[in-house]
Amino acid sequence: MSSNAEVASILYEIAEILTIKNDRFRSRAYQQAAQRITSLTEDVKKIRENGTLEDIPGIGKSISATIIEILDYGQSTILEELKESLPKGVQELMELEGIGPRIAMKFVTELKIVNIDQLEQAAKEGKIRDLRGFGEKKEANILQSIKDYKNRQTRFLLGSILPVVDEMVLWMKGSSSVNKIEVAGSFRRKKETVGDLDLLVASNNVDESSERFISMPPIERIVSHGPTRSTVYLKGHLQVDCRIIKPEAYGAALQYFTGSKEHNVKLRTIGVKLGYKLNEYGLFNRENDELVASETEEEIYNLLGMDWIPPELRENRGEIEAALERRLPHLIGYNEVKGDLHLHTNWSDGTASIFEMVEAAKSYGLKYIAICDHSKSLAIAHGLDEDRLSKQGKEIDKINKKLDDFKVLKGIECDIKADGNLDFPKSVLKDLDFVVASIHSGFKNDEKTMTERIISAIHNDHVSTIGHPTGRIIQKRSPYQLNLEKVMEAAAQQKVGLEINGFPDRLDLDDISTRKAKELGVKLSIGSDAHAPSQINFLKLGISVARRGWLEYNDVINTKF
Repeated sequence: MSSNAEVASILYEIAEILTIKNDRFRSRAYQQAAQRITSLTEDVKKIRENGTLEDIPGIGKSISATIIEILDYGQSTILEELKESLPKGVQELMELEGIGPRIAMKFVTELKIVNIDQLEQAAKEGKIRDLRGFGEKKEANILQSIKDYKNRQTRFLLGSILPVVDEMVLWMKGSSSVNKIEVAGSFRRKKETVGDLDLLVASNNVDESSERFISMPPIERIVSHGPTRSTVYLKGHLQVDCRIIKPEAYGAALQYFTGSKEHNVKLRTIGVKLGYKLNEYGLFNRENDELVASETEEEIYNLLGMDWIPPELRENRGEIEAALERRLPHLIGYNEVKGDLHLHTNWSDGTASIFEMVEAAKSYGLKYIAICDHSKSLAIAHGLDEDRLSKQGKEIDKINKKLDDFKVLKGIECDIKADGNLDFPKSVLKDLDFVVASIHSGFKNDEKTMTERIISAIHNDHVSTIGHPTGRIIQKRSPYQLNLEKVMEAAAQQKVGLEINGFPDRLDLDDISTRKAKELGVKLSIGSDAHAPSQINFLKLGISVARRGWLEYNDVINTKF
């Protein structure tokens, strides 16, 4: 979230609670301040640095102090105190997506609901729909919000887990007792969220490897500790199970603990038909319990009559049949994407200059990037108008003249407006190298409206790809209502791409939709949606979705240079 958006969001929340408390004068002041911040074309951080916050109309000393606190600490003491003053239950209910103070108060005062569990029960009993201003659809949305909330408490975004895994693996490799190390489970399959981590270590020195694990710096609590298995909690209540395995049995354990459960059940069924027994210790002859294979995954799959299956495909979605028939896809490699086709700079809501993003992209081994800052309709993100877009293009020209074996493409993330038209006319878009057309408003429109809106954008001759096509935010916002198949058919017909957005809480399209797009002949683009240099690494998350969606080299636009 940009600093302007963050500040405005908190000011709006303060205003709403003040309205509930009948402090209408202060409520109006905070609401007007939020509107002023939203409409700014300059980053509020820069205004604060210049000491001119109080020059913004409607922002006096008190609200200025609140804004400074938000910028410095990401929160507001006033907001926290207001939340604390609300009736019991209101603050907890406000944790749910789409439920602000006003709606939470309604549940507390009219239905005497004081926690999320009670709200869930009331919704399941059909009591919410009877409230004034509600109905079956809003009741269903509340149940979905509760489901998403509960899921957030037990599962972690894949992108948030990656640095934790990197640090853990690096720590374990610091011991000479560790021969091999891998994090299995849903992490190895690169699912979008991860419940816990299964760390598998191959070692001939079990005691030393086990002690190395429980001495890892990020550990908050040791749940259990044994010679071959230990369980700990890291910060944020992330559970890690570590299993120490003899090298000669490592492949069987890795296959078993990678899963998925459905994939493994089917493998065992095939094994039984061939006279084998398969478990975490190896592949055994059923007649005499003789060990047949255990050291590598490859030998186990081969003895079951199939090719080795990449972890990202192990979901029992036809991969076993394809492996038996030797027709598995040759999945796109993590090093085969040559460029990032969606990133932002400090021209809109990014934190770095174009040149800084170039340097970061080069360090990741890329050959080109497309600068796709926001267009003017997204004022909250300091979107570019035609004049600023032109100036940015000139800066890109200057940078390109200084670069060898690297190219900066002129692009835009152009808003798809409510009527399906784009934020810029064709006369502006025609001069750009890459146009990402995205929706950033009106998420709650009906399926027909949303579908037609995107298809209209697809028919614009200058659109390259549709950005984050379903609009979902993992664990926070459901996809908007959309006939995705119709969108895909239009994209295939018009030769317009659909994006796999690599930002950790988007990963949009998801893996199942990505595979469907491939089947319908749609080309996919992959973009990190990076707003800072380090976030270009999110490109790998997009590639993991592509792999889970069975994509190959030629299915992805940016494997080419």
